[in-house]
Amino acid sequence: MNSTFYGQPRPEVCRGWADRTPPGFEFSIKLYQKFTHPRMFEQRVASALPQDVRDPSSLVRMLSQPNDADLDEFRRGIEPLASAGKLGAVLAQFPASFKDAPASRDYLAGLLRALPGYRVAVELRHSSWSDSIGDTLALLNTFGAAWVQIDEPKFRLSIRQNYLPNVESFYYMRLHGRNVEKWWRHEKSEERYDYLYSAEELKEFSETASAAKRLVKKLYLYTNNHFSAKSVANAAMIKQQLDEPIEGEYRPEFIARFPELALTPSRTSS
Repeated sequence: MNSTFYGQPRPEVCRGWADRTPPGFEFSIKLYQKFTHPRMFEQRVASALPQDVRDPSSLVRMLSQPNDADLDEFRRGIEPLASAGKLGAVLAQFPASFKDAPASRDYLAGLLRALPGYRVAVELRHSSWSDSIGDTLALLNTFGAAWVQIDEPKFRLSIRQNYLPNVESFYYMRLHGRNVEKWWRHEKSEERYDYLYSAEELKEFSETASAAKRLVKKLYLYTNNHFSAKSVANAAMIKQQLDEPIEGEYRPEFIARFPELALTPSRTSS
């Protein structure tokens, strides 16, 4: 659930999600941006203040720092999902600017320490974390947190990963697409995710998932290339490659846009 990045999860909303979904359905919840993107949150706080105090003052910085009350609010918000057995993982997605440094490690350790009892998946994007892979794994493994394996356009300072699971409890992978041209330069943020993986490109991740799920208790694989339903098409293609059942039918318009899905019989509707 990406909406919880922009606002704290609310108990009544999460209760509704639990009630409306079938048994066995799970939600992975993205951590509120205040915990992972302080600069982004600071800008939101500053824009909400009167004009005469919008400078990066100590007040703005203080209001932008997560505290115990914020953690309590987050935990209360997702409790209905946890109680219903429908809470998958908690995703802590850090930006590319979050670099490996003593202060960063201390903060990450404190955050993981404050979220006991949850499957926490940590997404790191800066190469400094993979440059010190031993220390990074030691930190995450101490708290049983999964290192999120990501596919995205690779630049000089992008993280490098081998797609191996680091804990036995669960595995977490996210496919963001490979739109190099618009990854950093775009008019609208969703243009970054305007990318459709080919069936050949997806084989790597289907094979990885097939191998990884033999080593872990639970595996989560998310397609985040959500522009124009491309994530839906690629998710279905991955399920095809894994010989997993796909419930429901494809509308003709969907097949017309993504013809490779027509390879699965009895999946179209009139």
